[in-house]
Amino acid sequence: MGAVAHRATRSAKASDVERRWYLIDASDAVLGRLATRVASILRGKHRPIYTPHVDTGEFIVIVNAEKVRLTGRKLEQKTYYRHTGWTGHLKSTTAAKVLASPHPERVIEHAVRGMLPKNALGRKMLSKLKVYAGPEHPHAAQKPEVLSLA
Repeated sequence: MGAVAHRATRSAKASDVERRWYLIDASDAVLGRLATRVASILRGKHRPIYTPHVDTGEFIVIVNAEKVRLTGRKLEQKTYYRHTGWTGHLKSTTAAKVLASPHPERVIEHAVRGMLPKNALGRKMLSKLKVYAGPEHPHAAQKPEVLSLA
């Protein structure tokens, strides 16, 4: 048998990554399916240079977050918890209340945050996510490409 040349696995460096901007319209998009797609792109798993310990993902702008869809009875049953820091002060709110609040984009941010690594790299990836309740966004200068979820 002939000698086979060994090919080392290429590991991407942060300087190798060229980031693109994507625009996603969340109107009538199912929350979980939207969040999984966004988390995957933020991590960079769609690229051939994906490296687990390097942030190889893209920037994502999500508009119309207030029109995101939750299936089944999740609107009334899905509960978000937070703690004030005081003994016995565990606060809860439903998804319907969060979507009706002045910050409906928090529903999408919370869903995507749960799908990213729970460390400094995950926080860096989450900072590339820009979510807006309405159709307007201030990132026109970056010329984001429209990304369909179909």
